[in-house]
Amino acid sequence: MSKVKLDAIDRHILEELRDNGRITNVELARRVGISAPPCLRRVRALEQAALIRGYHADLNSEELGYGLTVFVWIGLDSQHEDDLSAFERRMAKLSMIRECHMLTGEADFILKVVAKNWDGWQSFLTTELIAAPNVASVKTAPVLRHSKVQFGVPLDGVGGS
Repeated sequence: MSKVKLDAIDRHILEELRDNGRITNVELARRVGISAPPCLRRVRALEQAALIRGYHADLNSEELGYGLTVFVWIGLDSQHEDDLSAFERRMAKLSMIRECHMLTGEADFILKVVAKNWDGWQSFLTTELIAAPNVASVKTAPVLRHSKVQFGVPLDGVGGS
């Protein structure tokens, strides 16, 4: 995919949508200083260029009964591509795993896991993570407090015009 050149209006559109994906096109256009039809064309172009991957609601995990978040470092016995891919496929099927990232260094993967409570977490840990094929080590860090959660990426300096 070729690099897309973003101007100040494109960056402003991305910032507004990153922070409020439900904004109307009319309000978005007003905030970025253009009329609605060209604003919609720009949004569609940003979507076509895969700079916007989707729109999501920010769900309140605690209010929905998931009061525990745990980061998990996983070390595998084998780092052959087939084994790495098999692990990723297995993790993708587990709904309590909200993020799975392959790493370099001491661990092969880091997971972000949500659980309703300690008992649910302990059961998940022992039946799904520790017992998974090829898993050599599991280190966990329960989250005590969420200090900052921001979606997307910073857009200052992004673009090119």
